[in-house]
Amino acid sequence: MIEIRPLQPHEIEDAKWVIASVAQRIYYPDQTPQYFYDVLAEEGELRDVDDYQQIYTGDHGLFLAVLDDGRLVGTGAIKHLEADIAELKRLWLLEEYHGQRIGYEVVQRLLAFARAQGWSRIRLQTGSEQLRALAFYKKLGFVEIPSYRESMDNVSMELVL
Repeated sequence: MIEIRPLQPHEIEDAKWVIASVAQRIYYPDQTPQYFYDVLAEEGELRDVDDYQQIYTGDHGLFLAVLDDGRLVGTGAIKHLEADIAELKRLWLLEEYHGQRIGYEVVQRLLAFARAQGWSRIRLQTGSEQLRALAFYKKLGFVEIPSYRESMDNVSMELVL
């Protein structure tokens, strides 16, 4: 049974593992998930997950966990960026769960949270290699915009609520 709820502190490592293992298939398909996890850890790319309570929930944001019978299989987060703009982050779902509208449900909950916070626009950044994600975001109504900050992800998008 799929459950979507706020991330809990004891699930941080599982969340980081899901993020790394899904991203590894896209960015380092010839390596192991452990290799990519170690690369991300060394570069500090998952520090925001370690500090999710301060970075997300502490700044009027939300970090969701997707569980299947208690096993963490996906994540999604939103945080305040500036003025009335929020940033969608860490939307990852294990591949075997794609196509089941789970990612859509996570995004809908995050957008509802954004509306309740009074935010009028949602931005995100993703890599051009993430073809499924780009198609998904476009289907949700996100449009490409000029980059709003320097990042290893090279596609910036925005949705007006």
